[in-house]
Amino acid sequence: MKKRTRYSAEFKTQVVLKVLREEDTVNAIASEYGISPVMVSRWKKEFLERAPEIFVAGTSDAEKELEQERQRIERLEQKVGQLTYELDWVKKKETEIAERRRRNRR
Repeated sequence: MKKRTRYSAEFKTQVVLKVLREEDTVNAIASEYGISPVMVSRWKKEFLERAPEIFVAGTSDAEKELEQERQRIERLEQKVGQLTYELDWVKKKETEIAERRRRNRR
């Protein structure tokens, strides 16, 4: 069974812009890139439907999600730092306790 090919957003944009500039027919552009003309038409339709979102003022859903993800990563990094500090402290105390025990045995 053939695995589905995933195309990057940059690649799709490049193909769609070529279609919109009318540099060649959809069929010719599709064959140039080795993809289906139907797929190129779908990408073009989606591109044109979502184009107005670029000019919307305010924060987009993607930007909001990105900011939430940044905050989540920041919290996790703080937690990792805290746990690293605590682990180092425990290791230091463990070493001190082990030394005391050795001295007391002598």
